[in-house]
Amino acid sequence: MSRLLRRQALSIFRAALAAADPVDAVVRYLRGRDFSRFRHIYVIGAGKAGASMAQAAERVLGRQITAGLVNVKYGSTAKLRRIELNPCGHPLPDEPGVAGAERIAEIAGQAGDGDLVVCLISGGGSALLPLPAAPITLAEKQATTGLLLACGANIHEINAVRKHLSRIKGGQLARLAAPAAVESLLLSDVIGDDLDVIGSGPTAPDASTFAGALAILEKFGLRERVPASVRERLEQGVCGELPETPKPGDAMFRGVRNVLVGNSRLALDAAARRARDLGFRTLVLSSVIQGETREIARMHAAIAREIAQSSQPVKPPACIITGGETTVTLRGDGLGGRNQEFVLAAVPEIAGLRNVVVFSAGTDGTDGPTDAAGAIADGDTLRRNPEARPYLDRNDSYHYFQPLNDLVITGPTDTNVMDVRILLVGAQK
Repeated sequence: MSRLLRRQALSIFRAALAAADPVDAVVRYLRGRDFSRFRHIYVIGAGKAGASMAQAAERVLGRQITAGLVNVKYGSTAKLRRIELNPCGHPLPDEPGVAGAERIAEIAGQAGDGDLVVCLISGGGSALLPLPAAPITLAEKQATTGLLLACGANIHEINAVRKHLSRIKGGQLARLAAPAAVESLLLSDVIGDDLDVIGSGPTAPDASTFAGALAILEKFGLRERVPASVRERLEQGVCGELPETPKPGDAMFRGVRNVLVGNSRLALDAAARRARDLGFRTLVLSSVIQGETREIARMHAAIAREIAQSSQPVKPPACIITGGETTVTLRGDGLGGRNQEFVLAAVPEIAGLRNVVVFSAGTDGTDGPTDAAGAIADGDTLRRNPEARPYLDRNDSYHYFQPLNDLVITGPTDTNVMDVRILLVGAQK
């Protein structure tokens, strides 16, 4: 039975991926708009889905595109004629990313009154659009990002800091494009779909402040650990010596339209439909799960155990689906990602349960610095390798699941709407 459940979990996940297809989302939006009044159309952007979104933009706009450039993650490709793809680093930014961001800023700056800038932003856009504010260097921004990732800060907190170390994030790209019209198409990978958080909101009004960014460093004990240039810039901003990012109500946003074309909820609903087609009583528990990965995993495992033992809150065969994005506090030097760690943390909790499968994977096809999207386990996994807890202590989920052939490897999916977690509980005899 567990083999069948495993195949069904993967089928449910693939339904979520299909619903998050950025090409369909962008084509659907652009075909409903009239762009004939614009002299020039420029296409810019950044994100893990950038290649697919650019391909969709070319499909609809074609020769109307004057020029374009999109920063994408290494390995993302598409056949394009008018929009250039610039491969660069993620999750830590690199020099090709800076060079691409400079050119994106130049393209936005050359747009004038009567022109349109189409901005394509998807998950990963923050790291893929690095343009540090002087005198901060790329290495110093990399170090700051690394510290925030390692300490367990969530994406809202990380992006609040990033925006105040940048010349392009937090509405500043829209400022560069003014007085041209701006249409930003956003594929959300953040809890709550906040426009100013997706890709660090390059064309959205920014509610965060220098003071808030500095408070985040304080919260995680990083104020004295970040590079001096980072600390000094934030302190200067707090003192009013530097201009804030553009805020809600600023007149420059009158010609800016930020449109959400895809998000986690659409993917989860599609996954639920597939699960019901497979015969499962299905519950989408939440699309906004966040928190420490291990704690969230234990909660999910407890739900699976409750279903198996008491048929509550759903009678087997049951499927529980959740979305969102958890955080991992690094304690060891192993290899893995939050989805693999989620499943590994659940392994001891579901040990011995019959016909129970736990699945978690990132919709972008990558989980941490690995080639896996996530992992899958069942009630027999701990028997196959009893060393789950030592591997968890080392944050080494990848090497726990690799010899078991329980890594979920999809390759790049060219989309990103956070993670999908699936609990399957088959009939209990």
